Amino acid sequence: MEFFTNLMNSVNGIIWSTALVALCLGAGLYFSIRMGFPQFRLFKEMVRLLTAQNKSSDGITPFQAFAATVGARVGMGNIAGVATAIFFGGPGAVFWMWCIALIGAGSAFIESSLAQAYKTTSDGVYIGGPAYYIEKGLKCKPYAIVFAIATVLGPGILMPGLHIYSIATTFNNAFGVNMIVTGVIFVAVLGLVIFGGIKRIGKTAEFMAPIMCIIYVGLALVVIGLNITKVPEVFVLIFSSAFAIKPAFAAIVGSAIAWGVKRGIYSNEAGQGSGAIISASAECSHPAKQGLIQAFSVYIDTLVVCSASAFIILLTGSYNVQGVDGNMIVSNIPTIQYGVSWAQSALSSALGAWSGKLLAIIIIMFVFTSLMGYYYQAESNMVYLFKNKKWAKPLIRTIFLASTFSGVLVNGEIIWSMGDTGAGMMAWLNIIAIVLLSKKGFAILKDYEDQKKLGLDPVFDPEKFGIIDEAGVWDKWKNQNQEKVHQHDHQQAPKKEIKIGQ
Repeated sequence: MEFFTNLMNSVNGIIWSTALVALCLGAGLYFSIRMGFPQFRLFKEMVRLLTAQNKSSDGITPFQAFAATVGARVGMGNIAGVATAIFFGGPGAVFWMWCIALIGAGSAFIESSLAQAYKTTSDGVYIGGPAYYIEKGLKCKPYAIVFAIATVLGPGILMPGLHIYSIATTFNNAFGVNMIVTGVIFVAVLGLVIFGGIKRIGKTAEFMAPIMCIIYVGLALVVIGLNITKVPEVFVLIFSSAFAIKPAFAAIVGSAIAWGVKRGIYSNEAGQGSGAIISASAECSHPAKQGLIQAFSVYIDTLVVCSASAFIILLTGSYNVQGVDGNMIVSNIPTIQYGVSWAQSALSSALGAWSGKLLAIIIIMFVFTSLMGYYYQAESNMVYLFKNKKWAKPLIRTIFLASTFSGVLVNGEIIWSMGDTGAGMMAWLNIIAIVLLSKKGFAILKDYEDQKKLGLDPVFDPEKFGIIDEAGVWDKWKNQNQEKVHQHDHQQAPKKEIKIGQ
């Protein structure tokens, strides 16, 4: 076991090197600048698209895709991940999590728009993601296969255990429930949902994601309200720690950046490719619509939910900080190193023991929706690897449920390393791909905005972008577009003045 732990930590250290941190930040900034920061400029359009009423017979609705990706993104990374970042990087890590969200929204737009543009169909529903746009857009099938394998390994095998470990630990602390019992019950219920495919996953996420976010953020607002006079101090603490202004944290400013970016990406998944996989399953008239919706989901995940965790922990002083030498810089709760227990301790101290138990229930929802998203990501890529093989889906479902349950059988350090490794592999492969395909992503946004200027509801014609739509997924929208353009041109054509006697 010790050998495996050391091996995973070594692999994780290589994958999550400074190079990946720089690549994530650099790519997100490059996309944002080239597109004129649509994540800020088109914020109103994001909200409008999210609230639009849509129905889909061939996929899930844009809101269901949004809920499914929010559900997948909002999980242990938003609570335990924030605690881990603060433990190793200090309060300043929170600032860098905010930065990666604001910049990473540009990456989320590009990857989700590309996933929509290159989507196809399987068993009567839409399917797509990085493996598909790498093969069709970059014309490099071996690269696409490597990404698909990494996704089956990451969300399908390496990452699920972290979540069930956290939920079993939380329930053991809150109610004294045996971890094995929690694992068995949770995996059984999860199996009922994932065996229903993407439509059942979408409907479940549509119901659960808004409720869990509202309840958790509501608890955070109550804690903030009770400690309102300390809020300015917390902001000062975050910013001073991020830029080494506060002497105590000067030595770990590098760790603050690294852990803030790492946990930010693990939490909001911008650029990792996972959100793009779910985005491809939605039905909409133009890829930019889903791209903007997914950029908005990054805000919900990090700027709202992660910030809620950060303020719950920092306002109540329920955190520790470890220096690079292993010695403690801050030791407010020495009995608890880091993790979900920080948030439980913080809520219990601020609101009473009942809030720690409520958090355990909220975490069930966080974990459940995360694992639904993970499963679909693995399934989509399993289908890509083994097209038309009827055994592919039952096999990945069995492997996924077994991998999920394994989280209650191994220690937390291995689980976190495995999760980080899975997310890091996908991030490396996907970010390079979307940088190479970025011009197409920029063109998709320009096409969307050009049509908006004409007063049209934008629709997508893949032929304009050199994309071969073999499955005909955009045919109905192309026909509608031709009719709208014809009507628009007819309305705008100058009317010939007819004089009497001519």
